Amino acid sequence: MTAARPRLAVRVLRELNAYGTIAAGVALASLGIGSFLLPAHFIDGGCTGVSMLLANLLNVPLPLLLVVINGPFIVIGYRHVGGRFAMRSTVAIVAIALALALVPFPVATTDKLLAAAFGGFFVGAGVGLAIRGGGVLDGTEILAVLLSKKSPATVGEVVLGLNVVIFGTAAFFLGVEPALYSGLTYFAGSKTIDFLLHGIEAYNAVLVVSQKSDDVRAAILSEIGRGVTILSGKGGYTKAEQEVLFCVVTRLEITRFEAVVRAQDDNAFLVILPVLEAIGGVVKQRNFQ
Repeated sequence: MTAARPRLAVRVLRELNAYGTIAAGVALASLGIGSFLLPAHFIDGGCTGVSMLLANLLNVPLPLLLVVINGPFIVIGYRHVGGRFAMRSTVAIVAIALALALVPFPVATTDKLLAAAFGGFFVGAGVGLAIRGGGVLDGTEILAVLLSKKSPATVGEVVLGLNVVIFGTAAFFLGVEPALYSGLTYFAGSKTIDFLLHGIEAYNAVLVVSQKSDDVRAAILSEIGRGVTILSGKGGYTKAEQEVLFCVVTRLEITRFEAVVRAQDDNAFLVILPVLEAIGGVVKQRNFQ
């Protein structure tokens, strides 16, 4: 019981940190949409952009569309990434919908260029923080990760292709100029996400050094469904033989991966490296539990 209490406290603090990061992301994204994009009649990319476009055309409340359109992607995320990810994403999307419905955001600027640039910046920062907290504010990225597994395209290329369709549709219904400014918004947002996450690619390599490597390896295989390679290492100071676990996971699974490792060994040492692409091997979940 005594040993379990510190571990429980660590998990609680980790969850609070994750939801705090998501809350900050929701605040920034809501500010970007409410104070910059909506007053200028610009849209963002992804599900958010589709929601904003439909709200403009159908006169349906944007908060309602955000929840409805992102809903199916959250279900997909639950099946392919995990329950914790789905819960955090649901909380994030509902929170941003409530913020846009209840908070009277002031108009920040009437300059179209500033609205596009800073609207994209704040939305991108919000999305990036939400992902760092283990969730998403937009379901498009979930779809992009899944499509990239079944095609040669990277996540970034899939997202770009989807947004080309969205902005092309916006040009037809809203006009070329608003669509071009919306494209600038997406560009500013994507660069901000890149800055926060060190890349938009689908995969990250993780090195794990643990005294309980057998338990950690078994947990990764059973709970994450990823292949694990065991590397032989030696301590630089002690020169003791040490196993090093190497695994490749999607960026959306990083938070869950860390939680699984920490559940087995709170003192495990993790190194996370960006991966341009991963081909072959077990980089796809064997089950969706």
